[in-house]
Amino acid sequence: MDLKSSVFEIGGMIPPKYTCDGSDMSPPLSWSAVPAKTKSLALIADDPDAPRGTWVHWVAWNIPATVPSLEEGVPKRDTFPNGMKQGTTDFRSIGYGGPCPPSGTHRYFFKLYALDATLNLPPGTTKKDLETAMKGHVLAQSELMGMYARK
Repeated sequence: MDLKSSVFEIGGMIPPKYTCDGSDMSPPLSWSAVPAKTKSLALIADDPDAPRGTWVHWVAWNIPATVPSLEEGVPKRDTFPNGMKQGTTDFRSIGYGGPCPPSGTHRYFFKLYALDATLNLPPGTTKKDLETAMKGHVLAQSELMGMYARK
């Protein structure tokens, strides 16, 4: 699978619009080469450079396998008409929470997983519970890393 964004390159800087210094909306993401047997997709975005350990910025699952992208500004709600669900981040809220590093330049990893199942998880699920539920169901995965530093 190939995961990309139209607003930043792999290893590039995430525009402030998609951070706590801007509109704090999710960036547009698109993907291709999803395996044929994929039933759903899951997405996790996190920051391994956070002072207290990896900080979770976004948790989403049951994205239909036929969906090729997420537009910018995915609403901060737990359930969508197409079946997609969003979980609780380390900001203790549902939906995307943008980069907001306390100091220095941090790396933000957007990880997309192709799954052979849809997951029966309640809205608000955490990254840890999503990762547990995905075990044994991952057909493929892709990663996009962007960076951000506050001025």
